[in-house]
Amino acid sequence: MIRTLSGVSVVALLAVSASSASAQDLMFPKGEGDFSWAALESFAASHDYTGEKLMVTGATTGDDAERYRTLYAYFTDATGAEVEYSGSESFEQDIVIASQAGGLPDVALFPQPGLAKDLASKGALVAVDDAMTDFMTTNYAAGDSWKQLATFPGSDGADHVFGLFFGTDVKSLVWYVPEQFEEAGYEIPETQEDLFALSEQIVADGGTPWCIGLGSGAATGWPATDWVEDMMLRTASLEDYDRWVSNDLKFNDPIVVNAIEQYGKYALTEGFVDGGPSAAASTDFRDSPDGMFDFPPKCYMHKQASFIPIFFPEGVEAGTDVEFFYFPPFASEESLGRPVLGSGGLASVTNDRDVTKGFMEFLGSPIAHEIMMAQGQFLSPHKDANLDIYTSDVQRALGEILTTATSFRFDGSDLMPGEIGTNAFWTGMVDYTTGKPAQQVADEVQTRWDAIQ
Repeated sequence: MIRTLSGVSVVALLAVSASSASAQDLMFPKGEGDFSWAALESFAASHDYTGEKLMVTGATTGDDAERYRTLYAYFTDATGAEVEYSGSESFEQDIVIASQAGGLPDVALFPQPGLAKDLASKGALVAVDDAMTDFMTTNYAAGDSWKQLATFPGSDGADHVFGLFFGTDVKSLVWYVPEQFEEAGYEIPETQEDLFALSEQIVADGGTPWCIGLGSGAATGWPATDWVEDMMLRTASLEDYDRWVSNDLKFNDPIVVNAIEQYGKYALTEGFVDGGPSAAASTDFRDSPDGMFDFPPKCYMHKQASFIPIFFPEGVEAGTDVEFFYFPPFASEESLGRPVLGSGGLASVTNDRDVTKGFMEFLGSPIAHEIMMAQGQFLSPHKDANLDIYTSDVQRALGEILTTATSFRFDGSDLMPGEIGTNAFWTGMVDYTTGKPAQQVADEVQTRWDAIQ
């Protein structure tokens, strides 16, 4: 049987660096600022959990954990329930051990859905009810995508929704220096066709359009897998993307080979990459954007996720010295909409109590997202959250990409078996970048996949 939020199950604390949020910890005074205070008041009027204690655990520690405790203080203030959060850098191992020992908390915050899927199949998670599922579908941009990403087979073998996504990262970005674009008269491309034409124009003008670096120690190759995943979302259906991740669509299918070659149009075209393909394959991804900030620039654009500014040269400020644009879709594939590749955290119930159901409802409220947005380093697809709450223009622009997306998918390599996603796929993309044909690379990855099934 699959448990839904209506019964009671055993709970114990997964205790690592735990501390509680209290009503005295309110960082943003109620009623002040552009928060959705009315939503909080409405929630408080219908939820009273005075005397209850809620255990939440996740992978977030340090200052990031304090941001969550700041949020949970508002739940305490609204309902009277105390929230104790435990953060652990070994969360993935700890939560598995807790599930085996019967010591799960009330709510677990999974940084990726893969582990949640495994635990759901073993009966360790509680399926959310139809109201929560409908809420996510209605109130999140590209809501069907989020629902699908949270849907796993339960212990009964049937599919159920096992949580609510809370907090997101965006990968479908191209970074550039506005001053350089302005001086050269370049415009932000709206389609892949425009982006390729811009790349050709930069070469014709004597410049180099792209900085690419695949180096990452033992993880070398992963930046190229992000390119391929984004290309899959822009050339194939969501159904095909999902089938590819599960290997129902074989890795050497023409659809996948085409996506690899679409990456190759940028990475392998002569003159397109600073240093050429061999340099791209060996340059560390943390160093690869540096060429944008030289004068004259060694390259004009860099495709990378929202985290990359932490590796920009000292003194370079995102939003002032460097900006980004959305990695665009193909005009020829209009039916695929505006897909976004990224990642996100999944909040899942592990102990079926009324207070846990209320806590999940709180996480779905716009003000819960706004309180996190106001503390920085948090992006949300919630359509009712006030974008003005974001602490910078960069965060706000990233938020707009999420709320205007027509679909969202997780990094495919993260969802594939480790032997493939964090091994064969990575190395295969390095091989392709340094000259091996796309079909041969795809065949070799599929051979590896066949060997583990």
